[in-house]
Amino acid sequence: MKTSREPSRVRDIRLGRDVRFDAWLYSMLMDNNLAYRMNPDIIASPEQLAFMVQLDDDQVYLPCSDATFAMLRVDGRPRKLQAQYNRAWRIIMRLIRSMVQDRAERRRILHFCRYRFLQYVAQGTLIPSRLVKRMTDLVLAQSYSLGDPWRERRRASTLRQQEMLELPAIRDNLEAMPDGELPPDMRGVRRLLDSLELVRFFCLSAMAKDWQEQLPSTPEIHQAMRQAEQAAAPLHEYFLNAPRPSTILFLCDADGGILFDLAMLQSLIRMGHRVICAVKAGFYFFAPTMDDMESDPALECWLRGGIVLRETQIGKNDLLRHLREHRMVIIDDGTRERLNLYRVSVTFSRAWKEADVVLCKGWRAADIFLGTSHAFTRDIICYWRSESGFRIELRRHAPEARKFSEEAIAIQADAIIKKMREARSQGRSVMFYSCVIGSIPGQTHIAVTLARTFVDNLRKKMDNILIINPAEHFVEGMDGDDLMFMWERVQRSGLIDVWRFQTVEDIEESFALLGRKVPPAWSGKDSTYSTGCTKEMRIALDMQSRNREMQIIGPEPRLFFRRGEYGVGKYFDASISRLTGR
Repeated sequence: MKTSREPSRVRDIRLGRDVRFDAWLYSMLMDNNLAYRMNPDIIASPEQLAFMVQLDDDQVYLPCSDATFAMLRVDGRPRKLQAQYNRAWRIIMRLIRSMVQDRAERRRILHFCRYRFLQYVAQGTLIPSRLVKRMTDLVLAQSYSLGDPWRERRRASTLRQQEMLELPAIRDNLEAMPDGELPPDMRGVRRLLDSLELVRFFCLSAMAKDWQEQLPSTPEIHQAMRQAEQAAAPLHEYFLNAPRPSTILFLCDADGGILFDLAMLQSLIRMGHRVICAVKAGFYFFAPTMDDMESDPALECWLRGGIVLRETQIGKNDLLRHLREHRMVIIDDGTRERLNLYRVSVTFSRAWKEADVVLCKGWRAADIFLGTSHAFTRDIICYWRSESGFRIELRRHAPEARKFSEEAIAIQADAIIKKMREARSQGRSVMFYSCVIGSIPGQTHIAVTLARTFVDNLRKKMDNILIINPAEHFVEGMDGDDLMFMWERVQRSGLIDVWRFQTVEDIEESFALLGRKVPPAWSGKDSTYSTGCTKEMRIALDMQSRNREMQIIGPEPRLFFRRGEYGVGKYFDASISRLTGR
């Protein structure tokens, strides 16, 4: 039974206020396979979610709208929730009929799926989109089919879109000059034409499904595009004032229309923006997949100058490098369902973090991002076709969300490099101190204190030397990705004479200087325990191969390389968080 203390919006969900609600929430997350501690290898960690959703420490994210959450909380499965479950069942029946031609085999799969469907909906806690995903997996597993069952359907659709782009009814409306008086200068005219072209491509992209099924007349296309221009008018200043180049993350839709989408993205690229296009990892009806982007010949010409990245856990440096080198970067979101931020890949999360705006197509995305009270870390623009016509809405990012741009991080790094260069010009040596900062979960403050204490004492002992201590440049709000990007720029400057790595003795001396005994969490620890220091040792060895005079002091290099890559958004190895979280 619902109590007065229970939240009515997903944004209001907090743990520890009502034990009955907490029990229901944990059960609901488990039913939807979204509980991080139950499956940390495939569920996004709180740190990864923080790249995308602005959450308080005790706040819980749910990948659904407030309306869906309200339906799930009602006892007895309300009619609206049952209607969504019934829609999921119709989708699955359509899928089975499209895949399985043998009548007996089709009946067997239908009966099996109906049995599982009734079990799932009896729980009354399944998010409808998760139900579709789960049932789709069952169908694909039962049908014994190889590969993507709708690949040829999507290819036929892209060929149809290619033909439609050449039709005078569409081309002429896309290229028509605007009505009314033009701005008095070329810059104003150019900006006006860019914004109009973009909105018309939004319209074409949103109408892709309907217009492929039945192409409207030239006047109807004209009217639809003018209506789209009117709907987008409130965002006119947003588009015109957007910084150039901006990084735009585009999310595709299950209704398809990828060739129209790419035509729109090419328009953004011509305007000077960088584009990341997120497709699906595998079959999700008409949504484009990574295989489509690599194998569909109709898409090839629209992807020139771009790159398809298969890595699911790409690092920040590599992602930024690809964005500098290519006009468009294609990634998958790591899922085969309606966008679910709990299940997206590390690459997608980093792409979101590096984006200035997230551009989403379709009513499904609008339901997720506009229908929820959760706050997000980036501006989100959703556009879709509704019963009343073209719709487009902007949702601003959370006011407290901060983005450290590549340029801003580079400025901080260059300021440190300038000090190093000045020290060298004065005949001083430059030492870099690599130390444990966040590799012991929950001990970051102590790690910073230890490093500051030790380096301050070291400066008293040594003459004519500049010691770079990362603990003195710890920027609030930066995560491991941002900090390592900054420090790698410093470390590869070629200005380091001595690279010192923290030892067990350093830590023991630091606690002694503080008048404390070494606590168990720090006993035996040194820089070899740190994922960041492991990466820095690789950089140090690389730099030493170029500058033989640079000294490396500390534990032997071979002792470092048991560590892996960062857990996304963390300062420590992902394997550590899994071990401590079990």
